[in-house]
This record gives sequence, structure tokens and C-alpha cells, in this order.
Amino acid sequence: MAIILGDNQYGKAESRIVRIYRDQPRHEIRDLNVSTALRGPFEPAYLVGDQSNVLPTDTQKNTAYAFAKSKGIGAIEDYGLELARHFVNEVDPVVGARIEIEEFAWERAIVDGAEHDHTWMRKGQEVRTAAVTVDATGEYVIAGLKDLTILKSTGSEFTGFLVDEFTTLPETRDRVMATALDVKWRYAGTDVAWDEVYADVKMLMVKQFATLQSLALQQTLWHMGKAVLEAYPAIVEMRLRAPNKHHFDYDIARFDLENNHEVFWAADRAYGLIEATVLRDDSPPANDAWRSAAGLA
Repeated sequence: MAIILGDNQYGKAESRIVRIYRDQPRHEIRDLNVSTALRGPFEPAYLVGDQSNVLPTDTQKNTAYAFAKSKGIGAIEDYGLELARHFVNEVDPVVGARIEIEEFAWERAIVDGAEHDHTWMRKGQEVRTAAVTVDATGEYVIAGLKDLTILKSTGSEFTGFLVDEFTTLPETRDRVMATALDVKWRYAGTDVAWDEVYADVKMLMVKQFATLQSLALQQTLWHMGKAVLEAYPAIVEMRLRAPNKHHFDYDIARFDLENNHEVFWAADRAYGLIEATVLRDDSPPANDAWRSAAGLA
């Protein structure tokens, strides 16, 4: 029997980068959380402490900040590709790079009825994500979003489920359905209008959530993924993760009040966790596209 070193990578996790464009009276802001990971012949660093092939994680962080100025930040997918290509093409020992990005959105403050030129408020909606991998097999982009909290007050039911001696949940044909979506989708290539597609994918998923008479959250996830893949041939795989944010009718009968699905107790745990992968049957190989670094995206 031998003990061997398996898959490994190293990098700098969660560099908070705020890029403000100040070249016009009306400033612009981009707010990112960036993680980098490098892959290559780094076994000596682990086995004997030989750092000769190791680009310091501090250097990776500095590169991310420098690129925010020199390359600028447009779509986060393009920024991630620039970083990954640099590490693979310009740093000799590196054979693969993974860049994970979260983007925090801001909206302009309204002052005297008009948008202010240099004051913003954090948006409270979803966090946009991107994960870029560049290695010898190709370039891969996984876009996504997380923490998109969405609720509908009807149009959801749950009946006909398996029952055993421990089942207490009653059937319902009219319930609140709520979740905080965490969705990632893999592109077949990198020639994509990232911002436009992102906005449309979000719109398609929200539409399915809102309009489908849902018999289960599982069914809703399937219809979300199917609608996106039908609309965009460039997207080949979707991974959807949805905690079921349960809302239970609160007992107000003891106060001589009738609760006609109007007052709820919103339970934060325990919760159902529904996950699904929806993909084309001819999807190109993902290779290491889903191999994560910091797990941000």
C-alpha cells in the first residue's frame, strides 16, 4: 500500500474588489468577490515544501486588482476569462486556472427625484455569479445566480405523496411556495452576450415559477431548466438548487379568528432541499468545469 497525493490546487479566496469609474461626472461602480485557484505540477510544494513552482496567492490577489484597473470590469464572465487566460498563458508552471466571482449589485440613490451621480444603495436581490476554467482541454464558463428569494401566494399544491407511519404532513391544493434559488448554467462556448443572456435567463426562470400550476417544487425546477435550454442553444447544462421555504398557516382560531390562508408562520428550518440537473443529451464534456475552488460560484 502507498499513500499518494491526489487532486490539488491553491489560490487566493474572496478578494473584495470595488472598481469605481470616475472619468465622467456620473460615476459607475462594480463590486466583486473574486477567488482564484491554480492547477499544475505543484506536488513538490505539498510533499517536501518546495515552492519553486508556486506563484504566491498574494500575487494572484494583486493580479486581480491590477486587472480591475488595466482591463476594466465589464461582464464578470469576460473579467474571469482575462484572469484565467493570464495565469495559464503567462505563468509557466500553471496548466489550469479557476476563477470564481460573485457580483454585488448597487442601485443609484434618488435625491430630489433624480438619480445621484455618485451615491448608491445595495440592491437586496440575487447575487450574480460566474466560474471560469481555462486549461489544456479548453475554456469553460459557468454563469449563475444565488439567493434569488422568490415567493408566490398560490398556484402551488402538494398531494399524492408517499405516506408511512411517521407521516404527519397534510395534503394541500393551495399553498405558499417560496425559495431562494441557487442556479448555475454551463455555456458551450465563450462568444456570448453575457449580460443580456443573464437577464433573460433570470426572467425565464421567474416566469416559470410564477405561471406554472406547480404540483411540487421539483416540477418547477424542471420547467425552469427546460425553458432556458429551449431558449438558448448556447447553454448546455443547468444545475438548480432550491430550499423550500415553508410557510404554515398559523393557528389563530384560539383567538376566535378565522385564518383563510392569510396569516403564516415562516419556518427557516428544517427545510426541504430540492436539487436537479437539466442538460442536453448531446452536451459537450464538462471536464473540470464544475471543479470548484472557493465554492463561491
